[in-house]
Amino acid sequence: MERATQLFIDAVGGEAGPVTEVVSDADLPVNEAVLLRETQIEKLLGISVDRIEVERILEGLGFWVVGHEQGWLCTAPSWRFDMGLEVDLIEELARIIGFDAIPAQPITASLIPVGVPETRRALRMAKNDLVARGYFEAVTFSFVAPEVQTFFDPELAPIPLKNPISADLAVMRTSLIPGLLKAIAHNASRQQSRVRLFETGLKFIPGEGDAEQIPMLALAVSGLRDTEGWSTEKAAADFFDVKGTVEGLLANLGDRLTFEASVFPGLHDGQSAAILVDGKPVGRIGAVHPSVRKAMGIPANTVVAEVLQSVVTEVAMPAYDDISKYPETRRDLALVADKGIASAEVLSTIRAAAGTLLTKLDLFDVYEGTGLAEGKKSLAIGLTFQDQSRTLDESEVSSAIDQVLDSLREKLGIELRS
Repeated sequence: MERATQLFIDAVGGEAGPVTEVVSDADLPVNEAVLLRETQIEKLLGISVDRIEVERILEGLGFWVVGHEQGWLCTAPSWRFDMGLEVDLIEELARIIGFDAIPAQPITASLIPVGVPETRRALRMAKNDLVARGYFEAVTFSFVAPEVQTFFDPELAPIPLKNPISADLAVMRTSLIPGLLKAIAHNASRQQSRVRLFETGLKFIPGEGDAEQIPMLALAVSGLRDTEGWSTEKAAADFFDVKGTVEGLLANLGDRLTFEASVFPGLHDGQSAAILVDGKPVGRIGAVHPSVRKAMGIPANTVVAEVLQSVVTEVAMPAYDDISKYPETRRDLALVADKGIASAEVLSTIRAAAGTLLTKLDLFDVYEGTGLAEGKKSLAIGLTFQDQSRTLDESEVSSAIDQVLDSLREKLGIELRS
């Protein structure tokens, strides 16, 4: 140190400062021995390396190598601080042997097919169904603007991003609907007269620990009901168009699927409903509220829906039923009910009262206006009866109809239209 300092002063001048000695009681870092298994060399490199060759390579690189029943215990030299794992040692072997000297071999593995239950279907089948109905798949960001998110889930505090791309993409979405509505607004501003979009993805619900990630499927419809053409009317799509899509998508659930009028944030009162399966809520559907439409710049007739993916991929177990050789008997009823009574409730009451002979139930007309009292509506419903083993008597059908009318009168106050 003194000699080096003197040479420096002779060359450039100046004066030497005091010598400061730093002493540490801490032990110097020591490399721990790493177990190198002979079986792992062949497994990862795909070749067998002779034991003598392994020892020669590692010792030549400065390693302290000690034999072990599974291979070797290898301690790296002080200057090789990057050798803390078994794979690091195997990489050194490959480097010295030469990557070109290691033959290329096809990877082999035992593949065990996993059985898929018949009660589930692939999500792509549901997507194909929607595409066949005229929908286009959209892929939007998993994060949205906080103010847009509060339109639909004001009670939830969304998860903020630590480093957002921009201010309008600052929180994780708690619903897929805001992203689809942004796409609807983008298309509407470019003179698209008919937009039908769907998206599958995760929504992120904040919790005590990690966020709950729930797979969802969402729909958004705006503009014309049908594509423009000489044979189609220019009618706007509405709530019932999207409701029909959801019913078609979940048709395999049969009577387990119901809708119940409900109020949801961001959706229009009186034009929204909860989607229920076995009486449990699995989604929502409704027309977008006017205040939300104005804030987001979307058209007036915009309807959205959102449902759990687990329900979309659920299907009923296939079952065979003989086609009856005996004739059907159909009766049509014209019923007068209060406007506030949901048609689904009327149909459910009829099914419960008609008995097992009822094979088909259709609501084919709803009328309001002249000839009916204020606050009333007329429902035209067709009931089809059939038995697998015999032709039904007129008295049996009439008895079933009487039971239906009595049940409607007692439970819902519904009467036959005169």
